[in-house]
Amino acid sequence: MLDVTPLLTAVDRFADRLRAMPQSALVRGAAAEGLETARELAGRARRIEFPDHEPVRLPDAGIFAVGDQLAVAGHDLAEALRTNGGANGGAPGAGPEALAEAVALVEAAEERALTARR
Repeated sequence: MLDVTPLLTAVDRFADRLRAMPQSALVRGAAAEGLETARELAGRARRIEFPDHEPVRLPDAGIFAVGDQLAVAGHDLAEALRTNGGANGGAPGAGPEALAEAVALVEAAEERALTARR
């Protein structure tokens, strides 16, 4: 099983920051950044768990829900990677490289969101 702690840590930190941001920062682009990241994470999880199905686009539930959407999508991907990303016979797109890419994606999005906050 793949250790997904780095992804959970990155996702939870970004989600908490989004939840704590003032409305003005969320409107300036932080919420959009969080939503796009959540959508990407959700799509990755869906492709791992159901490779024969088209990913479903995560809806826009509003700027005040984006932290929760990011947390759910991130934890979903972490679970998909944890259960399908084993070294022997893991699902396509669910290995250590996919984990590292997801962590980098979240960290870069968090940095852009924090920049939008200013």
